[in-house]
Amino acid sequence: MQITLSFATTADGYLDDNSPRRLMISTPEDWEAVLRLRASHDAILAGAETLRRDDPALLLRDAAARELRRARGMRPDLTKVTLTHSGRLSPSMRFFTEGDADRYVFSEKELPELKGVAEVISSDSSITASAIVTELEKRGVERLLVEGGASVLRMFLAEGMADTVRRAVNPQLTLGPERGGAQFRFEVPEGAVCRRENLGGMEVATCTLRPDTRDEDLRYLTQAVAEGLRCVPSRTSYCVGAVVALPDGRSFTGYTHETSPTHHAEQEAIRKALDAGAELRGAAIYSSMEPCSQRKSEPESCTQLILRHGFARVVFALYEPDRFVCCRGAQTLREAGVDVRVYPELAEGVHRANAHLGR
Repeated sequence: MQITLSFATTADGYLDDNSPRRLMISTPEDWEAVLRLRASHDAILAGAETLRRDDPALLLRDAAARELRRARGMRPDLTKVTLTHSGRLSPSMRFFTEGDADRYVFSEKELPELKGVAEVISSDSSITASAIVTELEKRGVERLLVEGGASVLRMFLAEGMADTVRRAVNPQLTLGPERGGAQFRFEVPEGAVCRRENLGGMEVATCTLRPDTRDEDLRYLTQAVAEGLRCVPSRTSYCVGAVVALPDGRSFTGYTHETSPTHHAEQEAIRKALDAGAELRGAAIYSSMEPCSQRKSEPESCTQLILRHGFARVVFALYEPDRFVCCRGAQTLREAGVDVRVYPELAEGVHRANAHLGR
């Protein structure tokens, strides 16, 4: 998933003031740019406090963009996402009542009052950016725009779950602690590349935090999917292919049960790399299917194996269906700080390799 954080602040770093009315920080030119940015994403996320304070509808205003989404078989408005710890969300909010969109609420408790207006994704554990991204990816979201508030922005940054940050500052507007509301300051990480522009007086910096690896990912992942087609079908396991790619340019392939009736594809590729004397810390592994997080045939799952060897990146095409176990590979890897990328456009080859199991 491509994740963009977008926010506007005053010159002294406030996202809003402490009045009951919404503070408009952006200039008209900057706001038009924000609306165009929204149109380039699949989903938009704002925290529950933002919904309670500003009551935004989060609609897609561009008529051409709405028609394009319809032509692609999608609902015309962006998928709306929020998260709540307290559960204090009213179904009368504009988030729920306006627009033609899918709506998801991440909550630490059940919210029966929202039945029929949104899908509530509840969990006994704390809400994390890793969990949000994983669950949205499973529901088809590929480009997520996160618009705040401050605690949500901090959570995504702290977990390393941002590809791009768009920061817009109004240098003519200062609030001070007497009038200021939520404050948020973004420090550009070392090595990040920023593009700067002035939009009607707003000082806008768009910073790339993670490089675009799409071309490289698709090349290796296509190879991994092809490896999966070499697997002998089994009624008790998926046919999966894997590729280990090292920083020095070497790569090693493997597929399920290639040399052992209990080995998964990731094990096969990793074993070949280790036999060649490779250092795996910082390497990338490409698997046609989400690495397993639990298994019966061996004591260590592929997710544990990947973490033990210090892989920096994991790329796959298809989330593991809940057929044999409930897999949490992607979320576990993300929570451990691994960069996880998913390319569902290559999933058809994985389905073909596993046609013997049905869908």
